[in-house]
Amino acid sequence: MTVSRRTFIVGCSAAIAAMTGSAVRGLAFAQPGDTTRRDILVVVFLRGGCDGLSLVAPVNDPFYKGARGELRVEESGQNAGLLLSNTIPGADFRLHPRATLLQSLYINRSLAIVHACGLRNGTRSHFEAMDYMEGGIPESGVPANGWLARYLNSINASGYLPAVAAGTRVPFSMVGFNDAAALTDPTSFNLSWNSWRYRSQLNQALDAFYSGDSPVQQAGRTTLTAIARINERLPRDSQGRVIPYTPETGVRYPGGRGASLGNALRTVASLIKMDIGLLAATVDYGGWDTHEGQRWIFPELVAGLAEGLYAFYNDLWRYHDRLTVVVMSEFGRRLKANRSGGTDHGHGNVMLVLGEGIRGGKMYGVWPGLATEQLDNGVDLAITTDYRAVLAEILIKRGALQTVDQVFPGFRGSLLGLAYSPGETIERPHRVNLPLVTR
Repeated sequence: MTVSRRTFIVGCSAAIAAMTGSAVRGLAFAQPGDTTRRDILVVVFLRGGCDGLSLVAPVNDPFYKGARGELRVEESGQNAGLLLSNTIPGADFRLHPRATLLQSLYINRSLAIVHACGLRNGTRSHFEAMDYMEGGIPESGVPANGWLARYLNSINASGYLPAVAAGTRVPFSMVGFNDAAALTDPTSFNLSWNSWRYRSQLNQALDAFYSGDSPVQQAGRTTLTAIARINERLPRDSQGRVIPYTPETGVRYPGGRGASLGNALRTVASLIKMDIGLLAATVDYGGWDTHEGQRWIFPELVAGLAEGLYAFYNDLWRYHDRLTVVVMSEFGRRLKANRSGGTDHGHGNVMLVLGEGIRGGKMYGVWPGLATEQLDNGVDLAITTDYRAVLAEILIKRGALQTVDQVFPGFRGSLLGLAYSPGETIERPHRVNLPLVTR
């Protein structure tokens, strides 16, 4: 059997992972040292297929009204959508009524919305759509590595922890970048050893074991270095015990259905504040496959998303000038509601982009309309903006990408103008601090 370098390194790292209190996957850190102030990209993936027609709804569209019934966001009344300015022509677009905190970010011109965008491949399979989208080259099928991995490799990303997945696994978008880790809690990212009496001997033994120059030994050595550096940055009390992470005063991450998102974003925020060279992070927020009971499930999901992003952005107010968050999902939902009070797999969708370097307070894209002849296959919102146009612009203007082909080979879509380039004057005061969450 042929063993790749990545497989080899993962096997080595698994031995160390077995001795850590964190769920670690495929650890293989680059040589430490790059902790410069480069832009940080956080990708929030809404797993399951978020209903973009409910998140940002064309409330006055007659075809929308007729197709959605009790699931629709309304123009007035108890389920009225939240007003948005600077929207695209074609309809009166409103945010879902549970997205009040997203509206605040939009009004602050920190949040941009892209509608009728997504993966042009017509698959309605969750797994295929996620692989195509995270691979970033859908015209060629599923590549060997992900778009985020290609980006990080193209900029020679390094540091103690240049890339992290806040969860139990590294997503496909990061596959191919060996310097990525999956962890759920930085405070448990250490060597588990029942007796402190033998900690010194353990460290000496591991240092000696990984002292050579083979890929296994290099991976083990840099993994140990990363563990040590993270533990150095953790606050401790007078007895040396780790103090749990405390967000900025007034910031509260969501509980309830949004707790998984809140916990993951809290983990990313704590790592960013350690200033250990984090350049990219991924967060998964599942549960969006609303085939039934959408009237009750979807509002709670939206509230969790809004509260999570709002808390995260407030928590990292000192990093606004170098932080970009993009929210995406594998596909949208069908225009017409089904008989189970839900919506089935669709096509076109919404993307959200958050950051001080974003021309927020504005919606981007071209609205295709919802008449039958305007729909994809006569049933779904058509796509007028390839999702890669959004990502490419972020990577070029806010990241360090030189050419689109390095990450999305063959992609020739136009950029939308939603991000500021370095040196451009941002059309609002720098570091605008939103009112902190006090609920």
